[in-house]
Amino acid sequence: MSESNDATKTTGRRAFLKNVAVVGAASGFSGVVGDSFAQSGSALPPTTPAAKPATASTIALNKQYADFLSFADAQDFEDARRGLVATLPEPVVIPGPGGTPAWDLAQFAFVSGGPENNAPPTVNPSLWRNAKLNMNHGLFEVVDGIWQVRGYDLSVMSIIRGDTGYIVVDPFITTEVASTVWKQLVIPHLGDKPITHVIYTHSHVDHYGGVRGLASDEDLNSGKVQIVAPVGFTEAAVGENVIAGNAMGRRASFMYGSLLPRSAAGIVDGGLGKTTSVGTITLAVPTLFAEKTGQKMTLDGVEVVVLMAPESEAPSEFMFYLPKYKAFCAAEDATHTLHNLYTLRGAKMRDGLLWSKYLQTALDMFGGDAQVLFASHYWPTWGNDRIVPFLRAQRDMFRYLHDQTLRMANQGLTPLEIGEAMRLPDSLAKHWYCRSYYGTVYHDAVAQYNLRLGFFDGVPANLHRLPPTEAGKRYVEFMGGAPAVLSKARAYFNKGDYRWVAEVVNQVVFAEPQNIAARQLLADTYEQLGYQSESAPWRNFYLTGAMELRDGVRKLPAPNPQSPDTIQAMPLPMFLDYLGIRLNGDRAAGKTASFNLSLTDTKEHYVLGVENSALHYSRDTNAQSADATVTMSRADLNDIMMGKTNMQKLVMAGNVKIDGNSQKLGEFVSWLDTFDFWFNIVTP
Repeated sequence: MSESNDATKTTGRRAFLKNVAVVGAASGFSGVVGDSFAQSGSALPPTTPAAKPATASTIALNKQYADFLSFADAQDFEDARRGLVATLPEPVVIPGPGGTPAWDLAQFAFVSGGPENNAPPTVNPSLWRNAKLNMNHGLFEVVDGIWQVRGYDLSVMSIIRGDTGYIVVDPFITTEVASTVWKQLVIPHLGDKPITHVIYTHSHVDHYGGVRGLASDEDLNSGKVQIVAPVGFTEAAVGENVIAGNAMGRRASFMYGSLLPRSAAGIVDGGLGKTTSVGTITLAVPTLFAEKTGQKMTLDGVEVVVLMAPESEAPSEFMFYLPKYKAFCAAEDATHTLHNLYTLRGAKMRDGLLWSKYLQTALDMFGGDAQVLFASHYWPTWGNDRIVPFLRAQRDMFRYLHDQTLRMANQGLTPLEIGEAMRLPDSLAKHWYCRSYYGTVYHDAVAQYNLRLGFFDGVPANLHRLPPTEAGKRYVEFMGGAPAVLSKARAYFNKGDYRWVAEVVNQVVFAEPQNIAARQLLADTYEQLGYQSESAPWRNFYLTGAMELRDGVRKLPAPNPQSPDTIQAMPLPMFLDYLGIRLNGDRAAGKTASFNLSLTDTKEHYVLGVENSALHYSRDTNAQSADATVTMSRADLNDIMMGKTNMQKLVMAGNVKIDGNSQKLGEFVSWLDTFDFWFNIVTP
């Protein structure tokens, strides 16, 4: 949707300010959770799709996992329960805003059992094992002086005893979960001591969003609670999801299964944890920074030795060692899964080579001393004799994926050929903590090709391919028409060749999106691929695709973007960059505009212009020839972005002054697109 040209018939002031509010509402500032999706349609109970049983082919493929992996190994089940202090009472439901639960573990009650392979036929047995492990919840002692709260969000919150109070690491996604856990678990069982520091290990929201559930504005403003984060945290936390936030958010609804029923034919796990909490996301700006590897910080009497890890799992990330406890916090760089080198929600590629080097540094610095390793997801690893092999395997896994991809690329293989050929050696693949619960060998390998060589595979036919709809029409015509394609595809479906069926029937769906037979066959195919997937994100993508092919796109409430802390922390250039993303090049063709923007409280001055269908801006300048000048406060701009007010009200109240050609502002607004969150993915 875009603003109508009728906007120019109203006052330019009204149109411009109205659209500033739309900019905030459409930006998706807090919808995407780094590698999780908190504020989604998951707040509404989804209808149960017409799920079909696993086919014989799916059952046979899943049996290969059962035969290859050692399900008799119970170590993870022992570790996931080790040190249990207390749990929230069953059924575990944490109230959230508007009567919607912030956390409802009871909806996954169908996931139960121990290390044995008792997976339903509709779930990959390896993923089912992981789903069972992630049902463990409660307050756990890691060592004397360190605890974790697990099983109440996608991420884990750790607690370190200091001289006078507690140091909290990664306070969940939402304030409702953080506050409930603190009041009902931590205080009754560990004692009511003050929180002196909160550490954010990295810049994804599942590691900072619940902070104001633990620390009041007064405590934060007074410095009573200090926020510790890696350098570059604030810009990374606010910025990663702004430019492509709408697309990321929509894709994240697939990746995290937020629209799926909770069942053995729907979502069973999130891959890093059970799922994400839904509630109030906050951000307290850091006051202390980890800046370089080897840096030593003393937090409430506890020495913290820093290991910086930027551009690994997150743009801004660090790990750390606690000599007092002989404990290493691996953040999200070494957990009990193969992690993403590319996340399916969409983000920049991650560097497996760099990632592996950080883990080598961890071994070099702390490998001889560490007696316990804990992380931002999953359960800890105890004993130096287990920690060192764990870190080595994680190091080698990421290095292998990077190096073998580039080895094959230098031999001329294309990314899809590399992804198909890539296999972890058994010495890695048989470790449960190297399994593809979150990232996968295939898409991580393709990601490393893209990281080094880009999207083009070198084949000239792929330089300028037809778009899906046009290609689909031609493929269907070449293959003898839709009925012929579907007839042949059903035969391949019956043989269990689901990847091929998906490829050819997808051509029919894009050529003829109203072809019900094609949609149903493609849905059935995606469903079986989902049942076979060891990766929770792959499973959720396939099953959500099947659901939308059968039922259409359900227009649920879109993610709430209006997180005050995030908006207030967003640099103004980031906001202006997002305006540039919204500029419709066709509507702005052959037109120019320029405006001065002066913020009275932050003393920021920008000239914003449009030429050649592109937006540009300059800081600390003022154009005498600008079409108009807007003078206002950043605080008022924040209120507009949060939907608390609009420009018209502020102009009428005298809080905003517009000098010059206000009509030109309205014209500029008419060039801006707004984005529909619920765009089609599985159909044109």
